[in-house]
Amino acid sequence: MNNQQRPPRGKIDRKTAKSIFFRLMGYVFRYWYLFIPAIIITLLSNQLALLGPKYSGDAIDAIAASGGVKFDEVWKNVISMLVCYLVSVILSYSLSVLMIFISQKIIKTMRRQLFERLTSLPVSYFDTHPTGDIISRISYDIDTINSSLSHDLVQIMTSLYTVIGSLAFMWSISKPLILVFAVTVPVSILFTRYRAKKIRPMFHKRSKKLGELNGYAEEMLTGCRSIQAYNRQEEISGRFNKRNTESMDAYYDADYYGSSMGPAMGFINNLSISLVMILGGVLYSLSCNGAVQQGTIFFITLGGVAQFVQYSRKFAGPINEFANILNELQSAFSAAERVFRIIDEEPETPDCENSVVLDRTKGEVEFRDVDFGYAEDKTILKGISFTAHPGKTIAIVGPTGAGKTTIINLLMRFYDINDGSLTVDGTEISDITRKSLRKAYTMVLQDTWLFGSSIYENIAYGREGATLEEVKQAAKAARIDSFIESLPDGYDTVITDDGVNISKGQRQLITIARAMISNSQMLILDEATSNVDSRTEIKIQEAMGELMKGKTCFVIAHRLSTIQNADCILVIQDGRITEMGNHSELMEKNGFYSMLYNSQFN
Repeated sequence: MNNQQRPPRGKIDRKTAKSIFFRLMGYVFRYWYLFIPAIIITLLSNQLALLGPKYSGDAIDAIAASGGVKFDEVWKNVISMLVCYLVSVILSYSLSVLMIFISQKIIKTMRRQLFERLTSLPVSYFDTHPTGDIISRISYDIDTINSSLSHDLVQIMTSLYTVIGSLAFMWSISKPLILVFAVTVPVSILFTRYRAKKIRPMFHKRSKKLGELNGYAEEMLTGCRSIQAYNRQEEISGRFNKRNTESMDAYYDADYYGSSMGPAMGFINNLSISLVMILGGVLYSLSCNGAVQQGTIFFITLGGVAQFVQYSRKFAGPINEFANILNELQSAFSAAERVFRIIDEEPETPDCENSVVLDRTKGEVEFRDVDFGYAEDKTILKGISFTAHPGKTIAIVGPTGAGKTTIINLLMRFYDINDGSLTVDGTEISDITRKSLRKAYTMVLQDTWLFGSSIYENIAYGREGATLEEVKQAAKAARIDSFIESLPDGYDTVITDDGVNISKGQRQLITIARAMISNSQMLILDEATSNVDSRTEIKIQEAMGELMKGKTCFVIAHRLSTIQNADCILVIQDGRITEMGNHSELMEKNGFYSMLYNSQFN
């Protein structure tokens, strides 16, 4: 489904619901070799269940026979009825197990597609979508779809065959009695369509509110230390309660108005069965009195009336159950719509056909009159021009919000420039494959990222296939080896919850060790030593000097002591380069850099 075909956000109309249904069925038919046996089992199970009332009615006729009870026929029909019901139950159980297996394979496929698409989306998507809402789609929404596929799909197949089969049997028993359903069924259909139209937006709102609640909870739990430090627990709890109430109200509205369909449909179906029994009793009375001759369409036996009532229950039951299924389908469609919106998101612009692979990088980077803005109506960088020569260090300083990190985003091609030229080794980065471009860089950011695994695996993440000895050398260069070896499990120590069992400074040192093990020719340091103490910082600077030798380095730093030896310092203000030169040159200019430096050291 392309962008032009997407429905407006927050709305699932009939056309969209139909599209979502067929799309979900596309997942089902991927496993046709399992789904076809499921259909066969459904047909057999329901056919046997439909034969039960027939044998029951024949047994009643054998009991009410004019010459006395025909016990042989009674027992024959009773045993046949029991066998049909027993085999039908076994087949129904097998069908449920098979559909659960199919649904799990579908959900596995869908969750894999969703996660793979998330990994291919541009950074801009995550800048504009709450993490909690994305997690809600991966977990809650897909679980909702799973429940619908494993249960509702079985119910739909079963109900469809049961309704058609019951109607065929009722037609063969008494055609006049079917006229009752000619009135009640259209009423049921019209009522269901009317209520579904009203309820559909409520289920979409329910999924949306839950996503917002999860997003807020994820954000607050991430910042729990700041919340407690500023003693804002009550305010944060109040805001959570507000969102929780909104989520609860959305759930209540969807479930309340959705549940009203069941009793209403039950009343209509019970009314139809009552009318069948009344009309059937009248016809049987006329048949017994001889007013209706055998062989005419109005003739019916006592067993025929019993059969018709049982088949009418089977006929009405799925229609009544359909109201409940419809509610669950509304919820599943809303969940599927949210999942498909991510799957249908445009990934990063694909590499052009003639893209080159950046190999044996020299490390020469040039900005020429680069303009860029995250939004079309707001330009962040204006006319940026500079050249980073191979093996040189470029430091970027400036006030908060000036555009320093934006330059890093452009270097890594997390965003594409709006105007101008950005080249690496003389090649426009838009003509370089993203994979090779990003592999040419190593990044050490202010915000550390460690995953739940051993320290060895976290450091070795910097280069595939790194040996333990290489990891140890990188840790030693980062001045973190003695700490790691002091741990009970050494390099096998497992870091949990993004490294909460070690200090923030130690986490930063591990990420620096990860950078040191990389063979990239270009290095990006974004406040890489901001989380270590001054004494450790001096040691890190020595190690960083070894790391930076022969590499083109881009350093963002607020501590100007860390960049005094940079080959070129760029001063960024309001998206423009206002000063450029080395430390001595900029100090002589007595401009913004000089003022900033003196403010830190005087």
